[in-house]
Amino acid sequence: MRKISSVVLVHGAWHGPSCWSQVACRLLGSGLDVRVPELPSAGPGAGERGGLAADAEAVRAALAEVRGDAVVVAHSYGGLPVTEVAARAGNVAHLVYLCAFMLGPGESLLSAIGGQEPPWWITSADGRTWVPDRARDVFYNDCTDEVAAAAAAALRPQAKASFMDPLGAAAWQELPSTYVICERDNAIPVFAQEAMSQRAKHVRRLDAGHSPFLSQPDDVAALVRDIVAAAAG
Repeated sequence: MRKISSVVLVHGAWHGPSCWSQVACRLLGSGLDVRVPELPSAGPGAGERGGLAADAEAVRAALAEVRGDAVVVAHSYGGLPVTEVAARAGNVAHLVYLCAFMLGPGESLLSAIGGQEPPWWITSADGRTWVPDRARDVFYNDCTDEVAAAAAAALRPQAKASFMDPLGAAAWQELPSTYVICERDNAIPVFAQEAMSQRAKHVRRLDAGHSPFLSQPDDVAALVRDIVAAAAG
């Protein structure tokens, strides 16, 4: 039996590690070691420091610190740096794409959506970052008003480069993976998730919006624990 003692939770665009706090607490309570790296593509100064390579390095550094083998859970944009670096880490037992971009070499997030940013991506004054409009409807449609307001207030600028940089590798080609389709997602349409999920070995579904770590943390934690147990078996 394979020993899996760690989970790495990778946030998506505009967010930070704190979005995972409820899920992380539940996994820690189960005895798992949990790492939540901060991607430099989101936050103050992201336009100067944040591209896919920097985010992939943040994921690689987190994986270098874990005990034993790990399950890596990527949300939304977080699927790109995980896809770029996970196979080379050598200690990843399973990949989980939680309504995440599961793309192939040469693809970028922007190319995957047709090369044109949607109207709810608002360009900053310096032209180097995007901020999201209508976050309540796009990201948090199934959250309570209180949770949605707090989450929206915590959003940060996202470096344009991170959405334009193409992948150089695809870890899902080498590692087992699960795609989790969120059926009420207003950010990544279900048909797009279903298309990407065809690349995964397993597919799960949640009746959730784009941020189930906020709206359904118990369900997300239970799903991750199930995958850890299955990967260890």
